[in-house]
Amino acid sequence: MTVPHLETPRLRLRGLDAADTEALVRVFADPEMSRFLRADLSDPAQCRASLARRVAYTGPDGTGHWVIERDGAVIGLAHLRPSAELSGDLVEIGYFLDRAHGGQGLATEAASALMHHGFAALGLPAVWALIHESNVASQNLVRRLGFTDVGCGEHYGGPHRVCVALPGVTGRWHHVELRVPDLARARTSVGWLLAELGWREHQRWHDGVSWKLGAGYLVLEQSPALSAPAHDRRAPGLNHLALYAGSPDRVDALAAAATERGWRPLFADCYRRAGGPDHYAAYLENADGLALELVADSPRITRPG
Repeated sequence: MTVPHLETPRLRLRGLDAADTEALVRVFADPEMSRFLRADLSDPAQCRASLARRVAYTGPDGTGHWVIERDGAVIGLAHLRPSAELSGDLVEIGYFLDRAHGGQGLATEAASALMHHGFAALGLPAVWALIHESNVASQNLVRRLGFTDVGCGEHYGGPHRVCVALPGVTGRWHHVELRVPDLARARTSVGWLLAELGWREHQRWHDGVSWKLGAGYLVLEQSPALSAPAHDRRAPGLNHLALYAGSPDRVDALAAAATERGWRPLFADCYRRAGGPDHYAAYLENADGLALELVADSPRITRPG
């Protein structure tokens, strides 16, 4: 399991280690830190037991527990991990900051860094937060971060507001446009494969066609200003498109069907693992030199047992 270091203008977030135990015991010695918790972490024994469980966490890469440091001193603890309270593969955020450093926006800064990591690096579809109904300060914090309150439930031994944040659109792709030498041929080969992957034709005009899946769309256009009769994936510019294609068996089935429709397999001598031992994919090239990579879905984030 890998927990990356995260940097903000004032803070450093790094993976929790057993060596941090005593520093965090001092942070949680303030009874107010446990006011909305099921356990009383001002009790050193309970605090050490809680931290030991966090140190032993073995969840998916990129998730886990972070120590919050300011100027080299430990001032808090945060997590981004699969929720043990919410059903489904939902990832939950949490944060604890020494009250001596409160009122400066540091908790917001740390939580914002974790959210950005979750959305940008992990590709999470949502981040969830469970906030005790009486914890008004934390409710205000998640509201500032763009969370929406979607209800209330009994969690962690008490009534908690259930809040969710979704990724924004800034920086996400809007569309990709590819020039092709023969629109009809491309529509047949690429269109078939996109349809098999769940894409639907979006727009069609004299010189082009587009397909859509989710917010973005893909355009194929035959331009009279083309400078070459075929795409060269080795030239500067686009090398290939890579799309998730389902299970490894589904990747194999699509690759086999594609070859019957004129696609040529690439890297056949190391098929399935050309991208490395942990990467399962098929690489295909059509008659016009456009290359597509069909990637087996990554394992889902699952809740701790």
